[in-house]
Amino acid sequence: MSQSISPEELKALIDQTYKVEEEYVALRQSYNHLQSTIEQVIEFLPNAIWIVETDGSIFLQNSQAKRLEKLFDTLHLEGEDYEMTFKERSYLIKSAHHNEKRLLSATDITEQKRKENLATMGQMAAHLSHEIRNPIGSIALLASTLIKRVIPENRPIVEEIQKSLYRIERIIKATLMFSKGVSAQKNAFRWWQLREALMSAISYYSYAKPIEFIFPEEDFELFGDMDLLTMLFTNFVFNAIDAIELDEEEDGKIEIFYQKKSTTHIFDIYDTGIPIENKKILFEAFKSTKERGNGLGLVLAKNIAESHDGYITLLDGERKGFRIVLLSYRGLGSEM
Repeated sequence: MSQSISPEELKALIDQTYKVEEEYVALRQSYNHLQSTIEQVIEFLPNAIWIVETDGSIFLQNSQAKRLEKLFDTLHLEGEDYEMTFKERSYLIKSAHHNEKRLLSATDITEQKRKENLATMGQMAAHLSHEIRNPIGSIALLASTLIKRVIPENRPIVEEIQKSLYRIERIIKATLMFSKGVSAQKNAFRWWQLREALMSAISYYSYAKPIEFIFPEEDFELFGDMDLLTMLFTNFVFNAIDAIELDEEEDGKIEIFYQKKSTTHIFDIYDTGIPIENKKILFEAFKSTKERGNGLGLVLAKNIAESHDGYITLLDGERKGFRIVLLSYRGLGSEM
């Protein structure tokens, strides 16, 4: 005999059903909210994140991980943390287990590795520079004594020795400055002083072709470290000389154009030498675009410009050139 349900009991059952449904909806909304929060959190992280099922399929990943889809295919799902190289980039791979799922992350450490390598190379180069400096000083002293006594026919040989020593001394100075960092001691001086220092440096530099140097004739005041700024301009001019030497033309030209705009000095440097092959490594230490470069000239030039609240850019156009922008006096930022 079936037992009938009273209206009151039916109403209570229906109410209970609605209540369970409401709780289910609330629970579902809470779950969706939690999942959305987790997705936003892993999306916010700068490294690639994968959450992987036991069968190796991806349960969840962020956009960084999606961009490294081919990297994921090369990962070891089991094992401890390790470093790996993928498409000329370095990555730190970390792994952990949670609730039968494996969490994987890939952090791009290319820049960190580059800085570590540069620091090591800088320390080694600085040590070698210190070791070389003393014998080079002795050779330079002997050469200066020899040139006073040598017969006229042999004088060009001694002069070439002095020019080679000057090049070595520049490399040593650049290496030591790179390892210690650029520190500008700023004072007021005139452009003609820097121009004379630049022309003097050129006289010590070896080159075979006739080269026309066109530098600003007008005089104006600069505020900065004259020795550092001389090195900055010298690096660009010497690079231009080397490029002209490799060019097929019989002669060459190096021009520096000047203008003052607002609170900045602007120098545009052009040369007729061979074009720059790899523009991406122009300002990377120990990487040179020329055969006999040490890869520090433009790096130091950039650092020197920045120590004067300025910057250096490669000029786009038919002519090969660079723009150097320097603060005209203390206390104001550069404007263009």
